[in-house]
Amino acid sequence: MTITETPTPTIQPGHVGVNVVDVDRSARFYGEALGLDVLQRSEADGRVFAFLGVGGRPLLTLWQQASGRYEPGRPGLHHVAFQVDSVDAVRAAEARLRALGADFAHDGVVAHAEGADSGGIFFLDPDGTRVEVYAPAGVHGSPAPSGAAPTCGFF
Repeated sequence: MTITETPTPTIQPGHVGVNVVDVDRSARFYGEALGLDVLQRSEADGRVFAFLGVGGRPLLTLWQQASGRYEPGRPGLHHVAFQVDSVDAVRAAEARLRALGADFAHDGVVAHAEGADSGGIFFLDPDGTRVEVYAPAGVHGSPAPSGAAPTCGFF
């Protein structure tokens, strides 16, 4: 059997790991901004990390092993995206993030591309990591900052 004949298992995203400067600061930010709960936190053997999620399901792991700010021009993680059920949920997240003083890449909810019905908000976490909160539908007619190119790719 060749590799092309091997059945592909059903695969789906599990969790995303992000290097951070301060686990507690980042966990507080993601908790207040997106409602993520700390599912597990450890400092065993000087290795500080936290698993964050919703309903007991891990979505984001924070690893305290970074210094400085996220550098978008370097190889590696481009951005972290979280899907919500509706544009109203995106706007609620935007309001919480504005209250926290988050830096946004665009003003308000924007479409994923020109004419797309999906879209969301794009912002930076405390270490400068790019983050997106989006809805799969409901933003038709909203601006698309990058034209036909994916908005989530250029911020």
